[in-house]
Amino acid sequence: MLTFQLDALSTLALALLLLGLGAQLKKRSYWLRQLCVPAPVIGGFGFALLIWLLRDRQLLDLTLDTSLQTPLMVAFFTTVGLGGSLGLLRKGGKLLFIYLGACWGLALVQNVVGVSVAKALGIDPLLGIMAGAVSLEGGFGAAAAFGPIAENLGAVGATTAALAAATFGMVAGGLLGSPLARWLIERNKLTVKAEAVGNLKAFEDVVHTPPAALDAPTLLRLLTCIVVIMVLGFWLGASLQQHLGIVLPSYVGAMFVAIILRNLNDRTQAVDIPDHAVSTIGDVSLGMFLTMAMMSLKFWELEKLGMPLLVILVVQVVIMLLLCVFVLFRLFGGNYDAAVLCAGFMGHGLGATPNAVANMGAICDHYKVFSYKAFIIVPLCGAVLIDIVAIPMITWFINAFS
Repeated sequence: MLTFQLDALSTLALALLLLGLGAQLKKRSYWLRQLCVPAPVIGGFGFALLIWLLRDRQLLDLTLDTSLQTPLMVAFFTTVGLGGSLGLLRKGGKLLFIYLGACWGLALVQNVVGVSVAKALGIDPLLGIMAGAVSLEGGFGAAAAFGPIAENLGAVGATTAALAAATFGMVAGGLLGSPLARWLIERNKLTVKAEAVGNLKAFEDVVHTPPAALDAPTLLRLLTCIVVIMVLGFWLGASLQQHLGIVLPSYVGAMFVAIILRNLNDRTQAVDIPDHAVSTIGDVSLGMFLTMAMMSLKFWELEKLGMPLLVILVVQVVIMLLLCVFVLFRLFGGNYDAAVLCAGFMGHGLGATPNAVANMGAICDHYKVFSYKAFIIVPLCGAVLIDIVAIPMITWFINAFS
């Protein structure tokens, strides 16, 4: 069997090539676009599958140096924190708080279900957490970030299980969200009419302001902020572990430092932090780090986890459906907007925010009525505000069951 070992720079180059390949495949595939499968998942997952098949046939053993994955991951979560302006919460109105509370509550439910079913099946509870809020509400980014931590705590195959669960969740969320909303509308004979947005209109300037160009001074200023915050995050995590025995991943520390500094900056206006530029840097960091995580998947570690993992995920999907039908639809108002919100909730609650947007877009396109509320609330909560509580909750569960 041939054996190859790539250094850090070669691994990064391969990741960038796979990221580009994934983007092209997504561009050419209607099915991949409909499911909103990220380009890093397409390229990295396909490569990992190929390496597994070659390894299984004793043809090739490839070792990758993913040491650059961690700083890229921390950079991404830092940009998440920099995007977490609490001022947006005050403008969002009651429905935004209700939806955000449901998102935070879902993180708790998914972790409790994951741990409970894992214990009932006789597998490591940490693997249940990986098949809970880590991979479902957290998506591929959280799965790739928390998986190695669970493995370091003794959960063999946690990263592969988490990323496999995230893939399952993305497909399930993409397939079920729109049909669920349509069923709610037809079953309840709803009037297909979007309500006035009220004080959500205050978001319009924030959401629709044309972005300025990302020039060199802006890029340099933001990179400086991000790297300094990353260092502070590393220090915070190390200090908490040394003095309190709390395992706080460096990227969680960086995210919270970023949230604090962003909201202080909103008051003082000391540094210009354009959201579009932060989002761009975050997207690039996420693309590279997630491709690295996916391309280094070890599918052979899933052989003993396949059926228990599938059982946990099926239970999670069923509970999501029941929550949307019997609780959240009424909680969100029981109207057309609520049905569209449920489609979005299924999308990012099981997969990712792009899934949520695609689900809502499909429903609004079908009924020819645009839900302004849903398209403001869901991306804001699903992409930014949810992590303020969900990630610390995941960290607590991992510490509690390690």
